[in-house]
Amino acid sequence: MISKPLRGSKTHGALKYLFGPGKANEHTDAHIVASWDGFAPDPGRDPGDPDAILVQLRDALDLHVVRYGKPVTKHVYHRPVRADPTDRILSDEEWGTIARRIVAAAGIAPDGDPNGCRWIAVRHADDHIHILATTVRADLTQARLRGDQYRVEDELTKIESQYGLRDLSETRTREYRDAIPKRAKGKELHKAQRLGREGTDRDRLRTAVRQALAGAADEEEFTARLAAKGVLLAVRRAPSGDVTGYKFALPTGDESGPIWFSGSKLASDLTQPKIQARFALGVDQPASPTPDPRTWPADGRHRASTTIERAYPAFDDDQDAARAEALIRGGLEVLDTLAATSPTLSRKELHQAARALEYTRTAHTRAAGADLRAMRSAARELLHAGPATGRGEDGTAAATILTSLVLLAVVIAKWHAAQGHRHQADAARTAADHLRAAYTRHAAKPIAHLTLEGRLLPKPDHDRQADAVRQTLPADQAIRLLAEDNWAALAATLAQAEATGHNPTTLLTNAAGRRELATADSPAAVLTWRIRRDANLPTPAPAATPDELRTRAARARTTSRTTGTPATTVITPPAPVAPDQVRRTR
Repeated sequence: MISKPLRGSKTHGALKYLFGPGKANEHTDAHIVASWDGFAPDPGRDPGDPDAILVQLRDALDLHVVRYGKPVTKHVYHRPVRADPTDRILSDEEWGTIARRIVAAAGIAPDGDPNGCRWIAVRHADDHIHILATTVRADLTQARLRGDQYRVEDELTKIESQYGLRDLSETRTREYRDAIPKRAKGKELHKAQRLGREGTDRDRLRTAVRQALAGAADEEEFTARLAAKGVLLAVRRAPSGDVTGYKFALPTGDESGPIWFSGSKLASDLTQPKIQARFALGVDQPASPTPDPRTWPADGRHRASTTIERAYPAFDDDQDAARAEALIRGGLEVLDTLAATSPTLSRKELHQAARALEYTRTAHTRAAGADLRAMRSAARELLHAGPATGRGEDGTAAATILTSLVLLAVVIAKWHAAQGHRHQADAARTAADHLRAAYTRHAAKPIAHLTLEGRLLPKPDHDRQADAVRQTLPADQAIRLLAEDNWAALAATLAQAEATGHNPTTLLTNAAGRRELATADSPAAVLTWRIRRDANLPTPAPAATPDELRTRAARARTTSRTTGTPATTVITPPAPVAPDQVRRTR
């Protein structure tokens, strides 16, 4: 169950909302399921004029407030209590008991206290109730509500256990609250809905700030990228002149002016000290670009995918949370950069995957510096490689890095599940689903070409690649892989690599040694993209004719007889750009 209090000063207005039709006629059969004495007037059940009964109920709730004789700031205490969508439907009696336990825990009406505040619990939907109270007690003192949220959350954990409801206790820890992004409030949600926007100002601003931060080397670059995205930045300074905080806003274009959010109101890792800590780690300079600018986006994606794959071991069960947090933060930067530099074909899915991955963070403020630097450097590779078109080499490179990111999301989900973090694990699975959708859009055409080419391979060539798989992989993995629909694409890739002088067994050993094949939806597809990247194979074209395939196979056999065994190519990462080298701009 989830519950969070709201405070107000208009009892009648709150009652009109609870017993009214709602914002979109979503309120049905509004009625009271519990109250301070069990005899409160019920506009949803009592015969007579509902408006008149509503006034009677208001007067009854406000009785002690009026008798108090002095103004009471925000004397209305409104607490919705909502069950999880997976929970069973509770009866009115069950909801009434739950309401009494919550008002007792909150300090509205403690157990055994005859002077508690007046309150009601209204139900107008299957899955939630609203508790409405006034905060002046019968002894004309104000209720002590300090710390009410923590007490209510403790009680909700007991209620979930006793009623067999979904256990959400992990979401009530300080660590969880500190780690997740700050949620938009009701007014923000209504404004976005009214204006027909896909997200709230807070959500859109957080995305823009994250994308400006991803891979940025220093504050100057970060500030310039914010300006390029139209984000307003205000720097808060101490009397000494030292920077103490950042505020961000999106221009509104109306008289009301922009609405500012401090970094802490967007996410706990977007505060000025946390952002400066990232800059202090530094980033590796991007590799020297090839002479052909058309290959830069693909090269950047290939190098970034290799960095991502090196992160998988950090999520072994025996690894500490600092490494996990570093790689989740860094993975989020990679994903934000990829979303900003990808074609429209997959941009929406990548945005959604990035927003889901935000909810997988842990609360550790100390992140392993080397791991975070490596992932931030991968994000910088993508940034400096420039936007991709999604065609040709860009398409296959996108499929490669998306495969790596899917597996990263999978290992994050496994790690959180092992730690008992169900919500973070669910968020990681959601991110993986969005990444799979983006992968399918990029990989569908090239994998189809490779599959057709693999099915046209001469039987001796096909059998030779199958033998290489059996020799390289464990028996159970080899059997699964050879039974896949994507096996034909892998066979074609191995045959192409062999024809260019590579040893299929060596390529398979290197590609399979990067782990996480067992968790992949299609190990054959994962190996296909890894091997094409490692062997620097060109983008799959429409399948060759049988005559062309026979010629290619004959050339491969000739190479084997001449050299004894196919040559093994060692992939050496390009040398990094010297710090004083002029930065490439596009």
